[in-house]
Amino acid sequence: MSGLLALLLLAAPPMAVIDEADTVRREPPPHGAIGMSTAWRISDHARQPRRMEFRRRTLDIGSAIGEHAIAHDEVYYVLDGEGEVVSDGQRATLKPGMTAYLYDGAVVGIWQKGDKPLALIIAYPVAEPREAPISSPAERKEP
Repeated sequence: MSGLLALLLLAAPPMAVIDEADTVRREPPPHGAIGMSTAWRISDHARQPRRMEFRRRTLDIGSAIGEHAIAHDEVYYVLDGEGEVVSDGQRATLKPGMTAYLYDGAVVGIWQKGDKPLALIIAYPVAEPREAPISSPAERKEP
């Protein structure tokens, strides 16, 4: 019986099926609030614990996700429109069907370009929880 209990405790949670219509909201884009966007925070509706973020975002004309440092790999996949992505000063144009794979430690951002909104899928791992720093000698168990 204890073996069965151990297997049940190790089992994966049931899958999450999420309707994007339940996740949509209008908000300024992250990292600078440059313009406006429509965000589908899809993975926010998956049960915890989860290990990745999966988002859809459409940047209005003239909008951007401003430059910011990332502490994980991140993917931008273009569904529609045109954008300019930057990673550590290197710039590239992205069009539908193109992907930017961005690496841990880079400073990245993406800007809508052209006459259509920029529709993206964005995916990256969830940040690992960090322990609070130990600050007092008693907490560090010093003599």
